[in-house]
Amino acid sequence: MNLNKPNQQLRRDLKQAAALLKWSGVDLFTIAQRLLAFGDEDGANELMKIALGFQETEDRLTAYADEVKTERIVRAKLE
Repeated sequence: MNLNKPNQQLRRDLKQAAALLKWSGVDLFTIAQRLLAFGDEDGANELMKIALGFQETEDRLTAYADEVKTERIVRAKLE
């Protein structure tokens, strides 16, 4: 399937946003582990909740990018 340029760009943008969320979640999880080492369990738990939210959103964006690839989602032309 050959996507037109606007749909290619949409797919790239979705994948890029998903990757950013993934690595931000990894960073937050690392910081949460450090907080646990210092005994801040409440702060660590809050960061882990945020990291899990990032992961869920990353999964959704990746699924949307796959839908763009299969042309279930299509960027409409501007009028």
